Amino acid sequence: MKKNAYFGLYIVIAILVVLPFVVPNSFYLDLVIRMAINAVIVLGLNLLIGFAGQISMGHAGFLGIGAYASAVLPTHFGWHPVLAMAAGALATGLLAGLVARPIFKLKGHYLAMATLGLGIIINIALRNEATWTGGPDGMPVPAMGLFGFDLASDKHWYWVVALLLSVSVWASLNLIDSPFGRALRALHGSEVASQVVGVDVVRYKVAIFVMSAVFASLMGSVTAHYVGFVTPNLADFFHSIELVTMVVIGGMASVYGSLVGAVLLTALPQALATFEGWETVAFGSILMLCMIFMPKGLVPTLAAKFGKGD
Repeated sequence: MKKNAYFGLYIVIAILVVLPFVVPNSFYLDLVIRMAINAVIVLGLNLLIGFAGQISMGHAGFLGIGAYASAVLPTHFGWHPVLAMAAGALATGLLAGLVARPIFKLKGHYLAMATLGLGIIINIALRNEATWTGGPDGMPVPAMGLFGFDLASDKHWYWVVALLLSVSVWASLNLIDSPFGRALRALHGSEVASQVVGVDVVRYKVAIFVMSAVFASLMGSVTAHYVGFVTPNLADFFHSIELVTMVVIGGMASVYGSLVGAVLLTALPQALATFEGWETVAFGSILMLCMIFMPKGLVPTLAAKFGKGD
């Protein structure tokens, strides 16, 4: 791994250590926690979109599976929250692996529409299965307990998500610098050329899709336990688009771009709330200007300008 990549990881860890002591109140601490949760999800999604070049427009569906596994299994079947989280991740991985092979036979907008359809199906299932999921109204989620200790306060959850984010950044950096990561970048460049040099294109596509889906499922479970309540809106189409936008704005094929995109797009709606009815217009205008003047994303554009790699 490049030294500057390690340097960036050290900066991220240092910021995470300092943040809870400098945020002014619980509102901002909650915002930081949501930023960190989104950042982990977007890291996994960027591995799929930015490094492997495979689009997913229904990723919030996997988030919903993890969230509802952590709600339904402990509530209706008495499962321990950690086992429910693991079961949700396993179910998500199996579903992603099952649908990945037929989906990734498609290209371009056909692939986008297929992943979009998958996400919509998951959302409809969660919304209509009122007996188990509470339907459109959602359902409460039991508290998460570890070793007899309940994660109750925002500060408890902050340190959990800070640890998860640090590990995720470290794992992502090591993954893209490994033979697996080089294979992903190769198939992004040219699938035909990758096959010629012996890369099993289908296997790598399926593997990264499953990995990205499991990232989303685990963080869906974390979100559900942190908020204490879950609704089908967590798995809707607009949330999927929001996650993809975080990848694009921050910078595709950029680990730190994922973090920047997640932070900006989580904070921006709060910052624009003072526009009173015009926040959607302002939000769209900012995104449009970013894409016009920084089409490669914020981090890659600034890195190129100042002559530094990711």
